[in-house]
Amino acid sequence: MAIINHILGFPRIGSNRELKKALEEYWSEKILQENLLTVGKELRKIHWQEQKKAGIDLLPVGDFAWYDHVLSTSMLLGNIPQRHRNKDKSVDLDTLFRIARGTAPTGHSAFASDMTKWFNTNYHYIVPEFTKNSTFFYGWSQLLDEVDEALNLGYKIKPVILGPITYLWLGKVKGDFFNRLDLLPDILPIYQYIFSELEKRDINWVQIDEPILALDIPFDWLMSFKHVYKKLKCKVNILLTTYFDSVMHNIDTICQLPVQGLHVDLVYGKYDLCSLNNRLPKDWVLSVGIINGRNIWRADLMDWFSVLNPYVKKRKNLWIGSSCSLLHSPIDVHLEKNIDQEIINWFSFAIQKCKELALLKESLVSNDNTVLRTWSDFIKNRIRSNIVNNLEVQQREKLIQSNQYKRKNPYVLRSKKQKEKYNLPILPTTTIGSFPQTNDVRKLRLDFKKGNISLENYNIAISQYIKDVIFRQDNLGLDVLVHGEFERNDMVEYFGENLDGFVFTNNGWIQSYGSRCVKPPIIIGDVSRPKSISVKWSQYAQSLTDKFVKGMLTGPVTILCWSFPREDISREVIARQIALALRDEVKDLENIGIKIIQIDEPALREGLPLRKSDWKSYLKWAVEAFHLSSSVVKDETQIHTHMCYCEFNDIMDAIISLDADVITIETARSDMELLDFFKKFKYPNAIGPGVYDIHSPTIPTVRNIETLLRKIIQFLPVEQVWVNPDCGLKTRTWTETEFSLRNMIQATKNIREEINKF
Repeated sequence: MAIINHILGFPRIGSNRELKKALEEYWSEKILQENLLTVGKELRKIHWQEQKKAGIDLLPVGDFAWYDHVLSTSMLLGNIPQRHRNKDKSVDLDTLFRIARGTAPTGHSAFASDMTKWFNTNYHYIVPEFTKNSTFFYGWSQLLDEVDEALNLGYKIKPVILGPITYLWLGKVKGDFFNRLDLLPDILPIYQYIFSELEKRDINWVQIDEPILALDIPFDWLMSFKHVYKKLKCKVNILLTTYFDSVMHNIDTICQLPVQGLHVDLVYGKYDLCSLNNRLPKDWVLSVGIINGRNIWRADLMDWFSVLNPYVKKRKNLWIGSSCSLLHSPIDVHLEKNIDQEIINWFSFAIQKCKELALLKESLVSNDNTVLRTWSDFIKNRIRSNIVNNLEVQQREKLIQSNQYKRKNPYVLRSKKQKEKYNLPILPTTTIGSFPQTNDVRKLRLDFKKGNISLENYNIAISQYIKDVIFRQDNLGLDVLVHGEFERNDMVEYFGENLDGFVFTNNGWIQSYGSRCVKPPIIIGDVSRPKSISVKWSQYAQSLTDKFVKGMLTGPVTILCWSFPREDISREVIARQIALALRDEVKDLENIGIKIIQIDEPALREGLPLRKSDWKSYLKWAVEAFHLSSSVVKDETQIHTHMCYCEFNDIMDAIISLDADVITIETARSDMELLDFFKKFKYPNAIGPGVYDIHSPTIPTVRNIETLLRKIIQFLPVEQVWVNPDCGLKTRTWTETEFSLRNMIQATKNIREEINKF
């Protein structure tokens, strides 16, 4: 009997976001590349030390990435888009950054590769690009270099690598269509080389992540696993690693593979552990993910002890681990000094999750769960806490009536009233909501939060920022304006701060992509709105102009998905509670004269379960939550929503069911490919396909935007089309923003003139 504990990956950014800061300093050429590399090396060293100190047996290596781990795999395989290659065909760190951002301190700029969500998380990855003529070569030694680093420090390690089949699945075909599986013979030699190098280093186990095994993948993709893993068989043991859902529907194929172990996610996957244990080959390692890598609650270790204890003797090799990489978790709960101790005792961040695994292993080995009782009592007792339960909210959610989910009239009637009232030009121009969050803006919010300035002075300063941005938009010639969101640190955190049922961390950062980090709110109890949230600033902005100013809200599903949710009630119930709170805000905005209200739902696709059989139920309550928040308004009030960086084709029926008067979407980075889906589904309402990529510092030209607009009106009736950037502008500079918007508006005027000639 051997019990080993391990995790699938550790957060990269550092407890003080050292990686974020170093990346941004390097991109702005404030530090040299060697300084950036030093920061990365020091972070890896610290993180291995933290894991070992917490009691982890087998440390993951290869989980560190300069942007995201899928892009790291593209670099490993030499899969570099032609436009991003160095003239001398070399591959360096700036190559990676050009793929991700379109630009880097060296090399020529070119449009960045597409970015999308990592399965059903809020983490993003750069989408690999494949053509029939794609070539692959080993030219990026990061994985082996980091293996050597860890070995030189004396650690017992487990290299982590994204599996070849999942890698191909996550990519996209550019140019003529072909089967991506045809590329396997060109990719496998690189994996074989990596394995041979690991064998030379006496590595015993390697973790190969193949999370697509939790999906309903086509037969040819499933069958490819047999061929691939036969080719990868060597002296290094393979832990085939899955997560985010169950793989029992593919277990017959998995059990035939020449691997030596399987990791499963017992947190998010519905498993009969007895059946799984009986199905797996007896000599395999069974690794069970029992510590939730995607949430911050303490694990009920007493319950897990009861579940796992019978298998300690039944299975020769039992490993316990995190459900998935701890990439999705903050680093250390002990950094939080401003949260009530009762609440803090409910939480477990990455370092504490490592400790949980060590505690559980100790108890399983000794067959004594005494040490677990105190740990688990905190999470058991919270269910009865007054902090958690609000009977008024619970009662309101139970009494929702069916008519609260519907607008008074269908879009065809609403749109006529809105066009008569608004009198906007064809191809109306707007932005998605936020404007540049400069250092001065961030300092202002921080000073107010720390009590360094009074509420009165804070409000005066925010008012001035809003006045300035309204003037800038008017001067540029935008048709529908926004107030700029200067009071908002984050589109979810801001609303959570103004709702009951949430708490907030000071250092609970997680990586979204690259240097982009977010600090998700934590939903600890029933959600309600004690007072209006955005009304004051929206009303002030509208008073400064005769043009329409959009009220800007974050939707219920996005607030849910981008927070750490409760685990004692369903996500559906939480979404309805949030929707009711937003419904009150929407009505208040309408009452003070805001005629256009945008309720952003970029996480709608993200929340989709991995198995298609579960989609219908989720989409039903997700769409209903949007309706509940938005349907309270009159026909004349226009409801907008925004979505970005997701597979829209998976949820087109749901997007249509949202029945938003206008939807704005990301399309520029994906070269307008999404428009084909909107044309195919005959999307009935108005739509604003993004005409330039806000995540790249590259300023779009008038000609480029004209080209995209001509493409758009080939797909969609011009009467349906709005013109806007891909997403909010908070990460851009004012120079980039004003030049880009000026070009967008000029291009729109030029296309309007072309249309009017016919």
